[in-house]
Amino acid sequence: MIETSYVYGLLGGLMIGCAAAMLLLGNGRIMGASGIIGGLVDGSARGDWQGPALFIAGLIAAPWLAILVTGLAADTNATSNPVVLVAAGLLVGLGARLANGCTSGHGVCGISRLSMRGIGATVLYLLAGGVTVALFRHVLGVI
Repeated sequence: MIETSYVYGLLGGLMIGCAAAMLLLGNGRIMGASGIIGGLVDGSARGDWQGPALFIAGLIAAPWLAILVTGLAADTNATSNPVVLVAAGLLVGLGARLANGCTSGHGVCGISRLSMRGIGATVLYLLAGGVTVALFRHVLGVI
């Protein structure tokens, strides 16, 4: 029997893949969340801000909607320490900016288009994430 968390992961991955395909086929745009957020923040999406704003609203609303529909809270082993959560968010944002993209842009869309840049970025951020978790969990004992 497959663990429920694996089924949820599979369903979530399918949903992200379908959303990326729909955005690419419908708008001709790559679903890179950091680029979409960056366009809203730096003002480069000024003329077409409604679509990106709805996309970000969907990213924020989807987990809450899933909890409402299923009645299940998110199962996480992450820390509840707000300092660690803020630091992690800032580091992820910095990494996405340095890599010119995030997991959705490079990992989902880049790999599916066989982009060497996307594949390389994905390998590097997965390695960096593994090293970071090992450091913070086993050396520093923070998470």
